[in-house]
Amino acid sequence: MKVGTDIIQIQRIDKLVKRYGIKFKQRFLSPKEIAVAKRIETLAGFWAAKEAIAKALGCGIGAQLTFHDIIIAKDHKGAPYFKLAKEAQEAHRIKDSSLSISHDGGFAIAVAVIIHENRKDLSC
Repeated sequence: MKVGTDIIQIQRIDKLVKRYGIKFKQRFLSPKEIAVAKRIETLAGFWAAKEAIAKALGCGIGAQLTFHDIIIAKDHKGAPYFKLAKEAQEAHRIKDSSLSISHDGGFAIAVAVIIHENRKDLSC
């Protein structure tokens, strides 16, 4: 089992959206994620979630795992969850996972818990 966490100032995401608009959102979100993340707090939470997931996977965001390899969604009750793109799932072999996102006081935070299938190498 691995845990990853990330925190970000919501204002930082707000400045990037104001400066780059949709191009910034497209840098780290799919069209479906953009449709779900209507509020700036949600955008910041999705950013923190993707960073937390990458940390729990042991590699961070980079050449081996991109923002677009991680897909954030919400269930029928509004609780967040994630899936990995097919190639990333094959590489990381996630057995089970949990994702929590919260925002308050100008910050967004996310915690990801990932249970891998038996693997010797848990990093990217």
